[in-house]
Amino acid sequence: MAKKSKKKIFVPTFSCPEILNLFKARKGQEITFAEIARALEAASSQRKDLHRALQELIAERKIVRLDRRHYCLPPPAKVIVGRVQAHRDGYGFLVPEDSGLPDIFLGKREVRDLMHRDRVALHLDKKGQARTHAPRTLEVLERAHHRVVGRYEAGQKYDRVIPDDYRLVQEIRIPKRAVGGATANQIVLAEITRYPTQKEGPEGKILKVLGDPDDPRLDSEIIIHKYDLPDAFSPAVMQDASAIPPEISGEEIASRVDLRGQNFFTVDGETARDFDDAIAISRPEGGHLRLRVAIADVSHYVKEGSNLDKEAFRRGTSVYFPERALPMLPPHLSTGICSLNPAEDRLCLTADMEFGRQGQMIEARFYPSVIHSQARLTYTLVKEMLVAGDREIIARHPSVYQDLRTMGELCAALRGRRMERGSIDFDLPEPEVVLDIQGQIEEIVRAERHIGHQLIEEFMIATNEAVARFLSQEGSPALHRVHEPPDAKKMEEFKEFVAHLGYRFSPRGKLRPKSFQQLLEEARGKPEEKSVNYLLLRSMKQAHYSEKGLGHFALASAHYLHFTSPIRRYPDLVVHRILKELLQPGKMKEKRRQRWENRLPEIAEHSSQRERVAMEAEREVVERKKVQFMRDKVGQEFNGYISGVLPFGIFVELEGFFIEGLVHLTRLPQDRYQFLERKHVLIGERSRMTFRLGDRVRVRVDAANLERRQVDFSLVQ
Repeated sequence: MAKKSKKKIFVPTFSCPEILNLFKARKGQEITFAEIARALEAASSQRKDLHRALQELIAERKIVRLDRRHYCLPPPAKVIVGRVQAHRDGYGFLVPEDSGLPDIFLGKREVRDLMHRDRVALHLDKKGQARTHAPRTLEVLERAHHRVVGRYEAGQKYDRVIPDDYRLVQEIRIPKRAVGGATANQIVLAEITRYPTQKEGPEGKILKVLGDPDDPRLDSEIIIHKYDLPDAFSPAVMQDASAIPPEISGEEIASRVDLRGQNFFTVDGETARDFDDAIAISRPEGGHLRLRVAIADVSHYVKEGSNLDKEAFRRGTSVYFPERALPMLPPHLSTGICSLNPAEDRLCLTADMEFGRQGQMIEARFYPSVIHSQARLTYTLVKEMLVAGDREIIARHPSVYQDLRTMGELCAALRGRRMERGSIDFDLPEPEVVLDIQGQIEEIVRAERHIGHQLIEEFMIATNEAVARFLSQEGSPALHRVHEPPDAKKMEEFKEFVAHLGYRFSPRGKLRPKSFQQLLEEARGKPEEKSVNYLLLRSMKQAHYSEKGLGHFALASAHYLHFTSPIRRYPDLVVHRILKELLQPGKMKEKRRQRWENRLPEIAEHSSQRERVAMEAEREVVERKKVQFMRDKVGQEFNGYISGVLPFGIFVELEGFFIEGLVHLTRLPQDRYQFLERKHVLIGERSRMTFRLGDRVRVRVDAANLERRQVDFSLVQ
């Protein structure tokens, strides 16, 4: 008679209270598996038992797993609401809406019926569930995707669309009757008709064939549909825009401060078509400098609650691609009556500021005005006049040139004061994509940053700060641009990294931007300069909009907001409305104050979200162009430096091209590599060969995959 097999019972080597006490001692901080093992003095042979004990605690919801390495105590709330951040390998994370909570790891089974960016509720304690080891449940509150851009593939029983976004891991099943005339490998727009479940994947129908995947002119359209960016304006919005007169009435001019006799001019990029700001300067008696910054009075034309206003709020910001732009406002306004075009009268809201010889602000006044821009300058023209002293250009703009010299003097003083207070100036080169008339990428060059850019940057920062201070002094509601101090844990990791490079970075007590500024200055001109800049930037929190005046850490500014670009940013338009209300006779009425206080949190959240979408879309278009640029360079060799170190390989950025690619672990010299996360280093266990952030290497281009938007390299030396 066969013996009955006995079920093996797991007898834990480590008690649950012992492990939980360790977590409680850390007061809610994240702990890695290695740190737990060290604290419990677990031998190598006991680590499997420790891992099982942790899994038991996770099942009992006494701890939560944040990612593959980190664990912590569960948050006090029994329900956590957030967005799903999916990974191409099938797992994901829940990013809580409460920024004080850590991201929570989601296994493959948990994300099977979810999609990237879905808004979900994670229930840590199922009501009415008697079993001790009940699994946590995820409830879908809002689906993020209704339409998907992808590549169409035909099959025998059914067809499918492979999403362009690799974070959408499920293929969209397309019934034969719903292919919409698409042919194999075409890029299509599909509508989801059935969302994924635990048993079945999503299903959809093809709405539109976009074109061939190799057509570079298709890049912008793919991104517009992929990110659901508003493109064409509705007939109602266009009708409201066209109803606005193209000329300014004499009655309106008479009600404003007339600055048409002042020498205002604009300074923008070569391809800019919408001009938000114009500047003028004078030197009153006493040696002070008087700077006037006139900003387009968009709020005069876009009334609160109108169709134009609702559409501007929906868009949140203008979006810029290499070959086109998606404006926040219709062209009749954005490049017409609102834009401070040369030789035309325009309505503005002016910041009139007086500065002392050392760049200290003496006084600031704000008022509605009318100006007449005398010239449309570019950053390059400013540089040619102030740096190169180009006589031909100076001769064309004699009065502008004299004012530019005075402005250069004020710019230096303002910048000096800003650096003195500790403002962090990241010296990171930005890529500029140059396209031919077919939309093909000709080259990628380093975007210049010189006196022309610095001059406008300093004047706009000073203006934004002046408006923010005024609203604060008046006790007014405001939509602030905030940048909070960095997370202490990330700073510890950054400190460890720079210490490995030989830098002593030990800020004591409260973190101050001055400490970071000094470190960046110390690294300037050294081989690791770019790596230190990039890693510090990654360690910082992302700036966002808020109804709370939390200050701007990177600018070392106690009061900051966005005021200077109302044609392309909705928050600036909101600030204009609030400022104009304060400038009217009498204080802001309590009813209006309450209305702003109630509305600003929603506007701040929505504007921050639209800004993130726009930035991600703009970045992806450039990444697509970069991959296309490298396709005919397969087999060629380039010099570069290591821009990222991960367990599966190293990322290398090519010198002079601003293009990053992956050298996978399998393409490194054969060895078993150890990844030192905090030092950003890979070390070969046998050869002791080391790959660290910032190291110079030579690589060969092996592949340029547009679908994955990735360039693959192999190491030459």
